[in-house]
Amino acid sequence: MIIISRTKLLVIAAMLLLVAVAIWYWGTKPESKQERYKTQMVDRGDIVQSISANGTLNPVELVNVGTQVSGTVFKWYADFNDLVKVGQVLAELDPALFRAQLQQSEASVMNARASLKLAENKMARNLLLKEQGFISSDALNVLEQQLDAARAQLALSTAQLARDRANLHYSVIKSPISGVVVARNVEIGQTVAASFQTPVLFQIAKDLRQMQIDTNVAEADIGQLRLGQQANFTVDAFHEREFTGTVKQVRLNPTIQQNVVTYNVVVLVVNDDGVLLPGMTANVRFAVNQKDAVLRVPNAALRYKPIDVDSDAAPPRQSGKPILYRLENGKPVPVSIRTGIADGSFTEIIEGGVKEGDKLVVRETGNKDKSGSNFKLRMF
Repeated sequence: MIIISRTKLLVIAAMLLLVAVAIWYWGTKPESKQERYKTQMVDRGDIVQSISANGTLNPVELVNVGTQVSGTVFKWYADFNDLVKVGQVLAELDPALFRAQLQQSEASVMNARASLKLAENKMARNLLLKEQGFISSDALNVLEQQLDAARAQLALSTAQLARDRANLHYSVIKSPISGVVVARNVEIGQTVAASFQTPVLFQIAKDLRQMQIDTNVAEADIGQLRLGQQANFTVDAFHEREFTGTVKQVRLNPTIQQNVVTYNVVVLVVNDDGVLLPGMTANVRFAVNQKDAVLRVPNAALRYKPIDVDSDAAPPRQSGKPILYRLENGKPVPVSIRTGIADGSFTEIIEGGVKEGDKLVVRETGNKDKSGSNFKLRMF
């Protein structure tokens, strides 16, 4: 048998009394009805309806410089961010094998010319003998065939010589445009093979003062875009600065991923100060509609739905007409409205029972039970 001392009994009784007093106090404490609701006022202002999309900044013209022949990189003359001009040498492949092949082709041409000269001389002598009746027509035909073969061999050797000269020329990599080197994917001693796919040695942007953003816009919004439309965007490198561009192209080829259809929209950007770099992520906003000094309400007021509002006082909900709750005498009163355009913060009010300065309920700061008390006791 456990014996509890009198002192402990008094302590337990005092604690129970304090709990009972606290329950009574918080259960009967009057609450200001105006503190229960968080409100915002109806005002007038500008609303810009926009479409948001993400994209990547790219040069308008980006050229991948490769090689048509295989070999080992001997030298390179251009590095990252270097300005280059048309025809400037960017790199060289080891020319030893190309020069040896060229010398072999030149020797083949010389041999073919000698064979052709011999066949021509032989044909000339046998023509004289044919006129004198010393050889037959069949023998002369054989000599004509040998002459034609010698001419064909010379043409073949000449073509091979031209190809080897071209390969030696291609071993020197030159810039096809004037611009800036964006990427260099080659090192001295590296072997490049052009057998199946041309390797990319350099990437050259023609002019970084003209750039473009490649964005993907959902099919539900693509109908609101038009050529020449202004677009505003930001980049992570400059949070405080907003850049502008114009819609240059809406490409017709859709992209479908998991049954989501998007279209590539190209935005032309002027980069005169050079702060925008290739590969930056752009957060783009296309302004599709704008109204100035219109009656507007915060979007949070449209989302608010009170729990204990009097259903008899609520107006019948009509198609396309949402309901707002205006705070009157500490209670939310439902009001039916008709809305216009909206942005991320506000919605235009076209008609309805609200005016500028009205307080609209956006949320409740606490939940009341039917007795008006905020206190709820849960039994476990």
